Amino acid sequence: MKIAFVTPELQSLVRRTNLAEISEALPRTLREAGHDVRVFLPFTRDVNTFPMQGLDPCGSVTVQGERGPISLNLHQGLLGDLPVILFDHEQLFRNRHPYGDENGPYLDNWLRFSVFARAVLAALEELKFKPDVLHCMDWTSGLVPVYRELEYLHAKPDHPASRAGVYFAIHNLAMQGSFEREILPRIGLPMETFQHIRGVALDGRVNFLKAGAEFATVIGTHSPAQAQRIQHTDRGYGLEETFLRRKKELVGVTNGIDYTTWDPSTDELLPQTFSASDGGDFAGKRKCKAALQDLLKLDRGPRTPIVGVIGRFDADSGCDLLAEIMTHVLERNFEVVMMGSGQAEILDRIRTIESTFMGRCRLIDGYHVQVAHQLLAGIDILALPSHYQPSNALCAIGMRYGAVPIVYEHSGLDDTVIDLVQNPAQGTGLFFRQYSGAGLLETLDSARTAYKAAATWKEAVRRCLELDFSWQATAANYLKAYRRVTRRVKAQLEEV
Repeated sequence: MKIAFVTPELQSLVRRTNLAEISEALPRTLREAGHDVRVFLPFTRDVNTFPMQGLDPCGSVTVQGERGPISLNLHQGLLGDLPVILFDHEQLFRNRHPYGDENGPYLDNWLRFSVFARAVLAALEELKFKPDVLHCMDWTSGLVPVYRELEYLHAKPDHPASRAGVYFAIHNLAMQGSFEREILPRIGLPMETFQHIRGVALDGRVNFLKAGAEFATVIGTHSPAQAQRIQHTDRGYGLEETFLRRKKELVGVTNGIDYTTWDPSTDELLPQTFSASDGGDFAGKRKCKAALQDLLKLDRGPRTPIVGVIGRFDADSGCDLLAEIMTHVLERNFEVVMMGSGQAEILDRIRTIESTFMGRCRLIDGYHVQVAHQLLAGIDILALPSHYQPSNALCAIGMRYGAVPIVYEHSGLDDTVIDLVQNPAQGTGLFFRQYSGAGLLETLDSARTAYKAAATWKEAVRRCLELDFSWQATAANYLKAYRRVTRRVKAQLEEV
């Protein structure tokens, strides 16, 4: 099968969120299975081309912009054996970050990603690539299926864009790409696409995520349970009606993790490797815990549970709940390590707590790959307090490193985690059921109780270590979804 993979991030070249990991691991795995996969990526300021081989110009495309034609240069290289096509425009991409800067999202992201969507479709002919499927990642590629239908399907039925269906992968429902309706003529969309129920409007604004969900051939979420849940009121972030109406085109595929990168039994970044086959005391993981405490100047206590948090510290990630109860958590004989970036208000609050609880709390600014490996190997509990989890990747990686997760019951991770309180014999994590600071604190208390029962906790850790979230199994499920795309496109083309 031929697949064009459209994404704003790619792990080895540019990473802002864990979307980058999925965007690289899935194409690599599909490529290894013999499929022709090529990645289409904006050439933003953050892109590091050092890992690529043979990066050369491969043409250009000219598409309609806000005030007239815009030309983008194309560069193609190999990341291992994975072809990557970079879309280069100095003002829109090369001089800017993927989404925004310290002042927030760029105000003209609507222009940047409308141009990128049009350029992707135009490039298929320039590159002489005829994909079966366009796999589009999240709101930044939400206009790809819109332009495909409006500008190619009927006007150019033999164009590669017309003959390729769209699998639109929703990574993070909370990030939708919502803009004022005045941009509609500036991105070349007729008013009927705003007025029609099957259109790009949500709450009186142009919504790129809704656009992708309405015009895609098949819509994908990160788990089967999530595909069902987002059809219900208050679970689809305003898109429930769209998901319910398109439920026959809605699928859920649980993502995998890259065991060549994330495997504690072979991880060279760890002071001691470990695995599920180790002896009952998990000496390797205990050594990693002690090393993490030394590295971060935490109090050295093998029986003090360490809670880890990795991500963006804002309300969307649930870190406002954690900041609210942090003092109570630390007073309960936990140690807390947080790594990431986020809202200044939350970060300032955490820094104040850190200075108060020296040796018990550490904040690490930004994302650091080596520290992430050491952190996951050393912590006992991985807190994932988000109301909605856009991916199971971090949770699955944490479990692979023996970190027992705490997650919100309705976050979408119930396909990944089994509640230890309700099912002690099979549990691999803990759920908090009331989405509040008090609810999270109550579950942390339950985790502390379970942690004190050493035999029970070690069995939960062992079950986490034994779980298999390989990308090979995941890729097979994506291929099933892609076949749904090709069948529907075949029927669609017969009607044209």
